[in-house]
Amino acid sequence: MINRISKTKYSLVLTVLALILLFSIGLFSTIGSANISIIDTFKIIFSKIPFLKNVVDISHLNSAQKSIIWNIRLPRVLLGVLVGASLSLTGASFQGMFNNPMADPYIIGISSGAALGATVAIILKLDFKIFNFSSISIFAFLGGILAVVLVYNIARIKNQVPVVTLLLSGVAIGQFFTAVMSFLMVIFSKDMSKIVYWTLGSLAGKGWNPIITLSIPILVSMFLINIFARDLNIMLTGDESAESLGINVERTKVYILLLGTFMTSVVVSVSGIIGFVGLIIPHIVRILLGPDHRILLPASAFMGGIFMIFADTLARMIISPVEIPVGIITALFGGPFFIYLLRKKKRNL
Repeated sequence: MINRISKTKYSLVLTVLALILLFSIGLFSTIGSANISIIDTFKIIFSKIPFLKNVVDISHLNSAQKSIIWNIRLPRVLLGVLVGASLSLTGASFQGMFNNPMADPYIIGISSGAALGATVAIILKLDFKIFNFSSISIFAFLGGILAVVLVYNIARIKNQVPVVTLLLSGVAIGQFFTAVMSFLMVIFSKDMSKIVYWTLGSLAGKGWNPIITLSIPILVSMFLINIFARDLNIMLTGDESAESLGINVERTKVYILLLGTFMTSVVVSVSGIIGFVGLIIPHIVRILLGPDHRILLPASAFMGGIFMIFADTLARMIISPVEIPVGIITALFGGPFFIYLLRKKKRNL
């Protein structure tokens, strides 16, 4: 059990991470070609808060500066926080469930399914919206859900889903969906550039609509996954040991799988494919704070949000005015990190 001192320590860590995240939101909303100070950025943000707007003076700022921060940069940064937090939290829970530090939200084919769904929508030139989600986002979400349903049913043996078969099924379905997508890209080559750009991931030009739409379901899902922190701790000792301690392992796996898939599919349907975030961040947090999921899960969400908006800022600024898809930046971080994990695992064999 966590003693009182540990609870105080964990509360302090989470408070510090929350403050760093809030500061990062203001800082990365400031960075850009338009010269706006970080103090003015925070003033613009605070001026939108009902209890503070009457005490914050932004009369010295023109309408263009206010619009840049409030309508362009801030929603992009907040979307980055939601995407990064969702992918990192899902990665941390999947790594605990699989007892495998190399697992991430894409290991069970979610990304490939979402990419195939988006490809179909692009090729068919579908143009409609449901609850402010575009047709591409909706098809990407359905593709991600379809991938997980197939993987789960293929991996299931009677009433159990062994981790090894689940991972292998995820790889197989992911490769199959990727092959189908590549085949469609060759046939419909005129749409290839749009498909490729979507699969590389981007937070640009989304506005406030996806944030308003995503915030509540994402936050509820995060809360529900954190409820399983104690179960994940016990599952680290092995499935049989967890069963003997009263944990319904298979049911817990299904709940975590559904919640993680939902969060990942929802954010990927808006941002496109952004890989490695769910791999890198939980592992770093585990090194810094230990394997206890009661601190690992929320800390991964905070650090994932910080990392994502940092990576997106690099994507915007590194060769400005040309913008690099943020998925390339996260892959540049994640590729070497994945190799490091493989080498470390080899040394431990």
